[in-house]
Amino acid sequence: MFNKISYFIVFINLSLLLSCQEDKKVAINQINYKLVWADEFDTSGKPDATKWNYEIGFIRNNEKQYYTDNFKNVRVEDGNLIIEAHKEKIANKDFKSDKFKDKSWLHYISKTDTAQYTSASLTTKGIAEWTYGKIEIKAKLPKGVGQWPAIWMLGENKKEVGWPKCGEIDIMEHVGFEKDSIFGTIHTQAYNHMKGTQKGKNVFIDVPYDSFHIFSIEWTPKKIDFLLDGVVYNHVKNEYKSVDEWPFDQNFHLKLNAAIGGGLGGIKGIDDSVFPQQMVVDYVRVYQLKLVK
Repeated sequence: MFNKISYFIVFINLSLLLSCQEDKKVAINQINYKLVWADEFDTSGKPDATKWNYEIGFIRNNEKQYYTDNFKNVRVEDGNLIIEAHKEKIANKDFKSDKFKDKSWLHYISKTDTAQYTSASLTTKGIAEWTYGKIEIKAKLPKGVGQWPAIWMLGENKKEVGWPKCGEIDIMEHVGFEKDSIFGTIHTQAYNHMKGTQKGKNVFIDVPYDSFHIFSIEWTPKKIDFLLDGVVYNHVKNEYKSVDEWPFDQNFHLKLNAAIGGGLGGIKGIDDSVFPQQMVVDYVRVYQLKLVK
């Protein structure tokens, strides 16, 4: 009996010690991070042009929305960024364009004269890009079948090497037909959805349409952790093979968009009765580790 009690006491003390060490580790990590870029969306009107660019038109993935910079589709109000999707027609500026003739996956763009939906996509490309750090976004998501909101990043060398060799980090993806889950994923030359080898996981999310949640990654030369409300649900390690597996030692820019339909979002169609829909963003913050002397 004495041995069992002694063992139990040692076990409890060890557990408390480890718990304290973990708490200390978390505290140290928080102390070592410094804020290097942020948008708190405190000024009403158009998004800050010193921090965001717009994607315009049909862009990717056979999605059905036409991205605009119209105020009804993207604005800052009441301390939040609003990306709002509408069911409405808009002429396609690239109808019958020949600029996609060598890109078979984009041929649908030049064949579509009128879009049936509008939305917005913001990007920091050409303005702000980062290598490593903690990227954190607090947001509420749009609701309904056919909605495909995403918070994601692309490597700065995309123009030179193309996708997926440039690398993609999907901090958060959500599809409306799976209303209680989100996804965190990486795509690379070796690991991507075209091959079915992408490294992604989904996690349960409670009331993503009515409540704000914090979507983030912690990205170092060794790993990328995907977090929902501060809890890691996907851990991707650097295998130290080549850039085909790990293209993440370079600058990446950030994108925020609310897509409609497309290769993933439109698998079960689009519910037109839900429009308009909003992705509401409270803040975007980028932290990097302080140099410890």
